[in-house]
Amino acid sequence: MRAAIYGAGSLGTILGAYITKNGGEIELINRNKAHVEALRSNGATVTGTVNFTQKVKAYTPDEMSGRYDIIFLMTKQQHNGEVVAFLKDYLAEDGVIVTLQNGIPELQIGEIVGEERVLGCTVAWGATMKEPGVCELTSAPDSLTFSLGSLQAQPNKHLGDVKALLELMGAVEIDKNFIGSRWSKLLINSAFSGMSAVLGCTFGEAAGNKASRRVVQALIKECIDVCAAGNIRIEPVQGKDIVKLLDYKNRIKKAFSFFIIPIAIRKHALLKASMLQDLEKGKKSEVDAINGVVSAFGRKVGVPTPMNDAVVSVVHQIEDGKLTPSFDNLRFF
Repeated sequence: MRAAIYGAGSLGTILGAYITKNGGEIELINRNKAHVEALRSNGATVTGTVNFTQKVKAYTPDEMSGRYDIIFLMTKQQHNGEVVAFLKDYLAEDGVIVTLQNGIPELQIGEIVGEERVLGCTVAWGATMKEPGVCELTSAPDSLTFSLGSLQAQPNKHLGDVKALLELMGAVEIDKNFIGSRWSKLLINSAFSGMSAVLGCTFGEAAGNKASRRVVQALIKECIDVCAAGNIRIEPVQGKDIVKLLDYKNRIKKAFSFFIIPIAIRKHALLKASMLQDLEKGKKSEVDAINGVVSAFGRKVGVPTPMNDAVVSVVHQIEDGKLTPSFDNLRFF
């Protein structure tokens, strides 16, 4: 069985390092030549909440050859059309693309390679690239979990193989209500990644400041409300029922929700959103695939989403150079 991580940036490099370290075989593919060269020369260096260096196999896309049974897709999903069309020629006839991207990308990927050749995976941990070949794990070591599933009733035959590879890093849950798992991750990303990008801070800093925490709380509430209206059951995250913990319909529950937010995110307090990392590099972000999805679904089910709309607006203004990530942006909420 041949497997690859396509778009092996911070998350993919750490995943590949763990898989290789624990006896698996996987290729790390990235178009960043400096990163690939560093991986080849020095191995993958993982810092942060853990520290180790692991020799890995690393290539650029132009060096790919043959076909793969499993391709973990970890690029930014705004490029999925061209990326997946490219990968289709390298996918075995019964192979599978496993998307570990934000948002709900399975539908678009399925249109290109066929839904039966797509699995989705949500990642409950975060990372930051510090320099070529060096990536920082910003989540606690006991939070390295995955939820794996399919939008089809009968998942791809490689489901077990994918699960086994991921288990070389952390616990994997096969989720029958995978759309609910996608929305669990989307809830977290829309709230914490959205505010991390808007404010230029970590998840913990967004939760710690009371003014920004009120916005985080409102973003979470909007996501819960649109799912309720759309008959989507949001799945627990790492055993925690986030709807039960964070939803509210009265002042007392709202106060409890507000109090618990920093506690709920404490294992990921050091995480800096990939959207913010993109903005800092002058790149376009995935805000339309995160907060924009909540807003779009809200319009579909008739639930207003003014906070998510504001995140999309502010991030686009940052992308256009009209604003910078700063706590001053709280004035827009």
